[in-house]
Amino acid sequence: MNAPVPSSRTGDTPADNLLEESILPTWITQRPISLWGFVWIWIGLAVVIATFQYGANGITGGLSLPMVMLVVFAATLTLSVIMTLTADIGTEHGLSFSVYLRAPFGTLGTHLPSVSRGLVAACWFGIQTYLGALAINGLVEYWTGFSSWPLWYALFLAVQIVNVALGIKAIERLASIAAPCILAISLWMYYTLDGIADLEGTNIWTFASQSDDMTLVAFFIINMVVWAPLAVDIPSITRFVAVEPKERRFLRRNRSILLAQFIVLPVMQAWISFIGAVSVITTGLWNPIEVIQGQSTGFVLGLLLLMVVLAQWSTNTAANVIPAALNFVNAAAPYLSYRMAVVLAGVVGTAVMPWLLLDNLFSFLSYYGGFIAAIAGIMIADYYVLRRRRLNVPDLFDSHGQYRYTRGFNPAAVIAWFLASGISLLQPDYAYVIAFPIAFVAYLVLMRTWILPRFPQAEITEGHPDTYLATSVGKSWVHDAGRGGFRRVDTEDLARDDTRTDL
Repeated sequence: MNAPVPSSRTGDTPADNLLEESILPTWITQRPISLWGFVWIWIGLAVVIATFQYGANGITGGLSLPMVMLVVFAATLTLSVIMTLTADIGTEHGLSFSVYLRAPFGTLGTHLPSVSRGLVAACWFGIQTYLGALAINGLVEYWTGFSSWPLWYALFLAVQIVNVALGIKAIERLASIAAPCILAISLWMYYTLDGIADLEGTNIWTFASQSDDMTLVAFFIINMVVWAPLAVDIPSITRFVAVEPKERRFLRRNRSILLAQFIVLPVMQAWISFIGAVSVITTGLWNPIEVIQGQSTGFVLGLLLLMVVLAQWSTNTAANVIPAALNFVNAAAPYLSYRMAVVLAGVVGTAVMPWLLLDNLFSFLSYYGGFIAAIAGIMIADYYVLRRRRLNVPDLFDSHGQYRYTRGFNPAAVIAWFLASGISLLQPDYAYVIAFPIAFVAYLVLMRTWILPRFPQAEITEGHPDTYLATSVGKSWVHDAGRGGFRRVDTEDLARDDTRTDL
């Protein structure tokens, strides 16, 4: 069997407060999501009801329908570049977002950005659950006359929590069911709205409002921010995507990621924004629930509203509940289990009163865009420029290892994050494009001139050897509680290995 990976405390058992089973690195053999499974997940993720609103706001802000679609596609494609770069953290090392952040931020410093991201995910969990509850309420009210969206909110919340607690495979199965339903909803809406436009004599392609409130640049940036939180947190999902061991080429190793994020996501975002834009042109409404209730009856109404519920359910599980739960687990391990963290995400998502957040959605997006962009800048600078994709994974779980920095905090990352986030707040509409480069440059300068000379990083000082790679060299990071640490194990040995990951 392979020898242990070099570590600043070789042979020591990592500190318990950094360990919890759900945030240990996934092995290559523990990644059940196939290429098409990841595609289905992204189709489900892309249909956020709020995306309908983005398209509608572009129209009401004075942009033409072709321009709305083009900008949404381009913005999402641009963000896909960042998302694919961060996704490699999951496919290469099997690490979640919050655990990886121990490298740039420190074993305690990680809690600052990761809990912040977890709170944003929990807020979205609440928003999506609220919208799903409205759809359920509309369905029940139509058939029975009974109306109580808070009741359906509570029930829908509970069902989602149970689904996520069952594991990643249950989420993939849900996505494979929800994705075709989502496509069916959008097609029905298109043909229905197109018929309304014909009856009214409206040309949706040449329609233009009298407003000039929305600039192309502002609309581009706000559409980048839509998936900005998941762009940094995507390793929490890609750590479960099947990969080919010993594939050194980046594009080949991440081909399942590329198809979903560079084709499915931009196309679906543009399509759903298109439906939202056409909705507001023809009916004055962007919310698909209101459009469905106004344009359908009987069995069709029931079926469409049921599909809306599935859409919100599918989006919530992968995009919001898992990220929130894993970030909360990282902050409170080993006292908070994964299932308890899922419940906590539901509690937080409800406490923020998502029905009020939805009324101020664009302000919400603008203000968190800057601090999310700063995290992305730091992650990419750290992972690609400084460490060149190498990580001393055993020390990520060692509170006395190289990632301890100054009492668990890396001042370089903390300063770069607060600096970039603070400056971006001066122009919240442009926060993302302001914060990303500032954080990227500030982190690199501070690390090279201040931190690295004082806190050597083994993967850097040793010349970036393959010893600190995993999937690329056909190995997995395995925690062996019985032997007191981590080892890199060959893929072919995993099935025969008697290693236990019990904590």
